Amino acid sequence: MSKDLLKRLETMEFISHKDAIFTEINAILEETLKLTNELNLGYKAPEEVREILAKITDSEIDNSVQVLTPFNTDFGRNIKIGKDVFINKSCMFVDLGGITLEDNVLVGPEVKILSVNHPIEPQNRRGVIIKSVKIKRNAWIGAGAIICPGVTVGENSVIGAGSVVTKDVPDNCVYAGVPAKFIKNIEVESEI
Repeated sequence: MSKDLLKRLETMEFISHKDAIFTEINAILEETLKLTNELNLGYKAPEEVREILAKITDSEIDNSVQVLTPFNTDFGRNIKIGKDVFINKSCMFVDLGGITLEDNVLVGPEVKILSVNHPIEPQNRRGVIIKSVKIKRNAWIGAGAIICPGVTVGENSVIGAGSVVTKDVPDNCVYAGVPAKFIKNIEVESEI
């Protein structure tokens, strides 16, 4: 069910709260709520965390991935996690629109990654606007940062603690602030 639903979500930008697809979405939300409760209740060894996270995301989680709990997500099925990813405590991923963390991404504590927004118009506000978020290889998201819907954070880039990222961040840059702005370039030596 969820693979077909994900394919349909890829073609959508707005979902009315009256749309029948919400029945399927809500069923997954309920299942994910149970799984995140299981994940966050008491101590779990790293392999147990990855096992539950694999159920939440309905995908394989590499043994190199480390997620510190508590970790929260609402939908779960639209999160893709690469290798050697580290997610610190108390993060929240709102992933109906899709969240991709490429290899070697670092996510600081209390980071929020949002792929869902609501329309401004009151008559449509209960619906959702979905836009995917991509955090590219070797990026580092600082503690308490908020990544807004539709944003791509470039390869090797760093987002300063407490920043609100509303626009794409190019490769090899430091961005910080509210809203996040360019701070400096990062020198990247070629790998030997």
